[in-house]
Amino acid sequence: MKKNIFILLCLLCGLPLSIFAQQTVQLTVEVGNQWKTDKTDAPVVIRLNEVNPGFRVRSAVVMNGNEEIASQLDDLDGDLKADELAFVINVPAQSKKVLTVTLSSEKTGKTYPARVFAEMLVRDAKKQKHAPAQSITVPGTTNFYNMVQHHGPAFESELVGYRIYFNQKQTVDPYGKFNKGLEIEESQFYPTKAQLERGFGDDVLMVGNSCGIGTLKGWDGAKATHIEPVAFRTERILAYGPIRTVTEVEVKGWEYQGKELNMTNRYILYAGHRDLLVETFFDEPLTDEVFCTGVQNIMGNETLSHSDHHGLVGSWGRHWPVTDTVKYAKETVGIATYIPQKYVRKEVKDKDNFLYTVSAPGCKHFHYYTMFTSRKETFGYPTPETWFAYMQEWKEELEHPVTVKIKP
Repeated sequence: MKKNIFILLCLLCGLPLSIFAQQTVQLTVEVGNQWKTDKTDAPVVIRLNEVNPGFRVRSAVVMNGNEEIASQLDDLDGDLKADELAFVINVPAQSKKVLTVTLSSEKTGKTYPARVFAEMLVRDAKKQKHAPAQSITVPGTTNFYNMVQHHGPAFESELVGYRIYFNQKQTVDPYGKFNKGLEIEESQFYPTKAQLERGFGDDVLMVGNSCGIGTLKGWDGAKATHIEPVAFRTERILAYGPIRTVTEVEVKGWEYQGKELNMTNRYILYAGHRDLLVETFFDEPLTDEVFCTGVQNIMGNETLSHSDHHGLVGSWGRHWPVTDTVKYAKETVGIATYIPQKYVRKEVKDKDNFLYTVSAPGCKHFHYYTMFTSRKETFGYPTPETWFAYMQEWKEELEHPVTVKIKP
């Protein structure tokens, strides 16, 4: 009744009905795989400002013929308006798929099965209570590590889980699984005895002061350094799924190499993936600043490491988190990091890490990838030989992403 009255008023006043009518635009999206190998769960991202729908997009539908593909709209700049449409798709080798994407100005109550999960919880240790948080900012001098559940935001795909420490280390730390599935909401990174008996995974690596799983660090010419001192540190979750999680760590006023930097590290984990896309943003173009990243040197075992000397580095070993997980089995993991060659400056190492130094003069952004496997996985890589072989395949796959062509 109210809608009918509103329509009548619009007609009487000469106003266009489009001010309340649903607006849609349909796109034809061609996703091509020119590589020699089939693509499984290949990420596809459509930036809405590039297709310019002419209205605020509140929902989307992606169709592969008669099959609907699960997707999600993400607000990445915090203005409560969608910036990107993301989905994953399987594309056979040397082939393409033509999809129909419909963008709409109307909200929808449609949901898709979750293939990823993310959370950040502030905790009251005395009362054993937790409250969800989307973003937390603290002064750089504040020790917030023990005031947030699992020491920072946690996120997972069906294959692996991660958390990012809420302190100057900002370490990416792994959660390994026996079986595929989502667990962290229930296990909280530290499963109970009953959950372990049910086949849950757990914390699989003691990262210490290392770069852990591809954490970006400073570089002082001899060793990796933590992200300190800073004026403010923020950790936030921008997307919770069902297709990908997007987590950020932002620092403002980082006193580094004679400069004061504002830096954001963005970690993106897609459904069906064990690897993270790590994007690093600065508010001003870089000059001669040098950073580093790579993999942890697990227990100083240099014989169980691998590098192609062109941006790919990995390691294998056991360094289990004995201090807070004594009831868990000793775990063995493999780690890998790949940095596109254009950002690589030099291959280096210190006592804790195998590294590459990284720089991007004149740019406000660079990116790289990192991942791990736990030997206990029923679906993973049980030996260093199989892991190091997969690392090379992974690099080649990253260098041959699907192509995306959009037609209105």
